[in-house]
Amino acid sequence: MKTMWHYVMKQKSMLVLNLVCAFGFVIIELGLPTLLAKMLDQGVAKNDFDYVKQIGLIMIATILVGIVLYLGLAVVGARLNTRLVRDMRTDMMDSIQDLSHQEYEKLGISSLITRITNDAYQVMLFMGMILRIGFITPIMFIFSLFMIVRTSPSLTYFVLGALPFLLGGIILIGKKSGPLSSKQQSNLDNINMILRENLTGLRVIRAFVNEKFEEKRFDKVNTDYSESSKKLFKLMAVAQPAFFFLFNIVIVLVIWFGIVQIDNSQLEIGNLIAFIEYIFHALFSFMLFSTVFMMYPRAAVSAGRIQEVLDIEPAIKDGTMEIDEAATNGVLEFNNVCFAYPGESESPVIRDISFTANPGETVAFIGSTGSGKSTLVQLIPRFYDVTRGEIKIDGFDVRDYPLKTLREKIGYIPQKALLFSGTIAENLKYGKSDATEAEMLEALDIAQATEFISQKELGLEEPISEGGSNFSGGQKQRLAIARALIRKPAIYVFDDSFSALDYKTDATLRKRLKKETTQSTVLIVAQRVSTIMHADKIIVLNEGNVVGTGTHRELLQSCSIYYDIASSQLTEEELA
Repeated sequence: MKTMWHYVMKQKSMLVLNLVCAFGFVIIELGLPTLLAKMLDQGVAKNDFDYVKQIGLIMIATILVGIVLYLGLAVVGARLNTRLVRDMRTDMMDSIQDLSHQEYEKLGISSLITRITNDAYQVMLFMGMILRIGFITPIMFIFSLFMIVRTSPSLTYFVLGALPFLLGGIILIGKKSGPLSSKQQSNLDNINMILRENLTGLRVIRAFVNEKFEEKRFDKVNTDYSESSKKLFKLMAVAQPAFFFLFNIVIVLVIWFGIVQIDNSQLEIGNLIAFIEYIFHALFSFMLFSTVFMMYPRAAVSAGRIQEVLDIEPAIKDGTMEIDEAATNGVLEFNNVCFAYPGESESPVIRDISFTANPGETVAFIGSTGSGKSTLVQLIPRFYDVTRGEIKIDGFDVRDYPLKTLREKIGYIPQKALLFSGTIAENLKYGKSDATEAEMLEALDIAQATEFISQKELGLEEPISEGGSNFSGGQKQRLAIARALIRKPAIYVFDDSFSALDYKTDATLRKRLKKETTQSTVLIVAQRVSTIMHADKIIVLNEGNVVGTGTHRELLQSCSIYYDIASSQLTEEELA
C-alpha cells in the first residue's frame, strides 16, 4: 500500500478534489431517504400536496447535484489513477535503464515485462476502485450507521449482528487470496518467458520441426496459470452471493419487526422506508468495500513486485570524479585484470590481463569459443565491473568516470547487431542525436551500407521492423557500425562485428575504417584471422589467459594456438 500511496500523494490537489466529490455524493445519497421519509410522513400522510411538491422539487435538485458530484468523482478518479500508473511505469523504466546485466539476469526479462505491464495494470484496477468506491464506502457506511441508530435504535441490532459475519468473511478471503495472487503472477511470468522464446526462436523451432513440443511446453505453463486463476476467481465468486444472502436476511428481519413497530405505533412508515434505505447503503457500502479489500492482496503482490524493481541498488554505480573531457584522447590500459561472474569467484573468466592500447592503434583479440574475448571488451564500458585489477582510460580508472561520460567515449558494436523499430535515420541518431544528413550518409558510406540504402525507396526514412527483421544479418551489422562511427568516439570496440560480412566487404570496410580511426583506439574481437591479421597488436586468449601477444607474423612463429587457428583458415601462401 505504501508504494501505491506514494504515487497518489504526488497528485494532492486532485486527491483533495476526489475526497470533496466523494463526501458531497454521500451527503446527497443519504439526504434523499430523509427527504422521502418527510414526504411520506408529513406530506402524503397528512394530504399536504404542496409540501409533497416542495420536497419533490428539492429531491430532483438533490439528484442533479448528486449526478454532477458522481461524474466529478469518476473523472477526477480516472485522471488521478492514469497519472499514478503513468508515473509508476516511468519510474520503473528509469530504474530498469540503470540495472546492470547482473540484475537483468537475476530478475529475468520476461518478469520485468510482466511487472511493467500486468502488475502496473493490477495496481491501476485496485486504485481505480479505491478512488471511485474506496473513498465513498467508509464515509457512506459511517453516515448510514449514524442515521440507522438515529431513526430506530431497536432495529439497529439486526445490522450490527450481521457485521461480524461480513468482517470474518472478508478477512478469510483476504488471507486465502494473497498466496493465490502471488502464484498467478509468477505463472504469468512463465507464460511471458515461453512466449518470448517461441516468438524469437520461431525459425529454429520450425527448422527442427518442434512445434508440437513447444505447444505442449506452452500448454503446461498456460494450464498452471489457468488453475491458479480459477482458484482465485472461485474464491471471489463465492463472496458476493454470500454477502447478498446475509444482506437479504437482514432486510427481511428489519421489515418483519418494522411492521410490528408500525402496528404498535412505535415507528412511522416513512421512517421504515428510510431505515431500509439506510440499511441498504450501510450494508451495500460494506460489501463494496469488502470487494476493494479482497482485491488488495492481488494488488499488494503486484505493488510488491514493482517496488522490488524500484528498490534494486544497481551493482554498476556512477563514478564521482569530475574528468576534463577536453584533456582525454583514448589511451586504454588493462592492469592485471581478473573477472568472475557474480557468485563464481572461484572460477574467473578473465585472469591477469594486462596490455595498453594507444590512439591510432588497432588491438585485436582472438581465441577459441569461451576464451573470454567478448567478456573482456564488455568490461570497458562497464557492462560488468572487474573483480580484481583495474582498467584505465587516459589515466583514470573507468570506475571513477560518470557512466555517461565513460560510455560517450566508446563506440560499441555488439556481437549481435541490434536495430530498434523506427527508421534508419532514427537508429543512426542513437549514436549522435543531432547528426546531420551529411554525417549519416558519410557514416553509411564508410560502413559500406550506401549501396543497399540507396536501393530503398525512402532512403534514410526507410522503416526498420522490430529487431531489424526486415534487414539481413550483414546489413544489420553495417548499420550498427555506422551508428558507432557517427559519434566519432575516442575508443571503438568491435565485438565480432564483421562476422556476417563477406570477405570482400569485410576487407573494404576495414580499409575505410583504418583511415577514419587514425585518432582513435580500435579494439576488434574476431574469429576470422583475415579480419585481424593487419592489426598493430593481436592478443591471443585461451581459457581466460593471454597465451600470445604480437603481430600476425610474430604470432605465427611464437604462438602454437594462434598458428592452429590461422592454419585452419588461411592458405599455405598466406601462412608463409
